[in-house]
Amino acid sequence: MEKKPHFARREFLPREASSISLALLLVAVLLLNALLYLYLNKFYSSSGLAETDPGLCPLGHFRLGTVKNCSPWLSCEAINREVRKLKCVGEGAVKKVFLSEWKENKVVLSQLTNSELKEDFLHGLKMLKALQSKHVVRLLGYCEQQFTILTEYHPLGSLRGLNETLHIPKYKGMNTWRHRLMLAIDYVSVICYLHSSPLGTLVMCDSNDLDKVLSQYLLTSDFHILVNDLDALPLVNRSAGRLVKCGHRVLQGEFVAPEQRWPYGEDVPFEDDLMPPYDEKTDIWKIPDVSNFLLGHVEGSDIVRLHLFDIHAACKKKDPAERPSAREVLNTYRKVLTLLIREAAMPATREML
Repeated sequence: MEKKPHFARREFLPREASSISLALLLVAVLLLNALLYLYLNKFYSSSGLAETDPGLCPLGHFRLGTVKNCSPWLSCEAINREVRKLKCVGEGAVKKVFLSEWKENKVVLSQLTNSELKEDFLHGLKMLKALQSKHVVRLLGYCEQQFTILTEYHPLGSLRGLNETLHIPKYKGMNTWRHRLMLAIDYVSVICYLHSSPLGTLVMCDSNDLDKVLSQYLLTSDFHILVNDLDALPLVNRSAGRLVKCGHRVLQGEFVAPEQRWPYGEDVPFEDDLMPPYDEKTDIWKIPDVSNFLLGHVEGSDIVRLHLFDIHAACKKKDPAERPSAREVLNTYRKVLTLLIREAAMPATREML
């Protein structure tokens, strides 16, 4: 009788199975890295981290809402004729702010309230005109004769209301360590831009406490940060020996940098002429405090703080020269975001195997 051939089932040897698993893991890691690269590249190009925005209009023009064409900055005549005030939404030492309307678009109209501070007002306008970028609120028009500035409206308001905004059902999904770290990256990127601006090294002087700092920035509807108030933005020019002093009164508290505090003790009365000037490293000192607020207390935020511990400790060096630059802080923040996103994705990669 003819024997039928016998086909034995081939079992994978442990070494072969291990090789296949390793290959699958390698493919998954490469795919993860590719997706991570695309994600972060999209984030960096859309979050205001780029120094310039290719979608911006030429200097002296703006584009608002869904309109495709750029319009020239509105003149005194156009503002008086076309802009309608709706209600007052804020008032500071320098100006009063009105929610207004222009061609069915909500806009913000700012007007000087204290004539003694008109130089501050005009300085803020000069900065707005010169620093238009993805980091700065969009200028729509101005009238120097009437001390009026027209800017884009952002309904979420200043960063002071961040936690309240994140409790609104519509935005609860943004209340994660990842989105909060992205906001911190946006904030540091603004500081980095100001320290290397087209005008030179600029210092955010209107920042003597956390609440004041947060009031200088706007939260956009797509959850990014713009600097809004540029009234107190002096220039540092080391080559010319030009440093700055933020105001002409004594500054106190742990929030301001050590070099901003009166160095001669309580027994010596404060005199502005005796107060030593300083540079942009005062902004670096404040970064950890602002970032701590932005990170909040959500699941994962303590892990982020742990990864940022060393760079934040460096920001708090008493000697300003030992503190990192804003660019170094920004690069560290970006690396931490990349690392944590990769770590968060690894369990999913292992499950794929």
